[in-house]
Amino acid sequence: MEYILKDKNLELKYEPGKGSWTYHLQIPNTKNIKGKWGDIKVSGYIDDYKIESKNLAPIKGKDKLLAVNGTIRKAINKSGGDKVTVTLYLLTNKEQVNKKQILETFKESGVLTAFRRLSKEEQKEIIEDILVQIPEEKQIQKIVSYLEQLSKYVDTNNQ
Repeated sequence: MEYILKDKNLELKYEPGKGSWTYHLQIPNTKNIKGKWGDIKVSGYIDDYKIESKNLAPIKGKDKLLAVNGTIRKAINKSGGDKVTVTLYLLTNKEQVNKKQILETFKESGVLTAFRRLSKEEQKEIIEDILVQIPEEKQIQKIVSYLEQLSKYVDTNNQ
């Protein structure tokens, strides 16, 4: 996983009149990341709120911006000028697999029930372990590995 930030305190900025960018975070040390709008995607956390596959806005010669919408602000109970703790990692264009696809694969393979029996923390760790793999081939290898593990659990419980 290629972290851009890990547990970094940033100010949630408020600039009226910027549309969906009225509330945003300026992500330090990102001005040299290449890509146009839609090419630079990140996942991670703002405080304890998980964000998945959000675009960074490229600004020529400056650090990128991450919009923070009302849903996120309400969930973390923060507004303009407040400090937030941010962890972000860069997603690559090759990253194709998402959580919904993983769960569908588990369901089709007959291991979703076994997966759901795990604690929420264990479920989260498995999903994140798969999602952080780059490229997609590694994600698929991880999915297959978890399918094998979960199918053994199903076989054990059904005997």
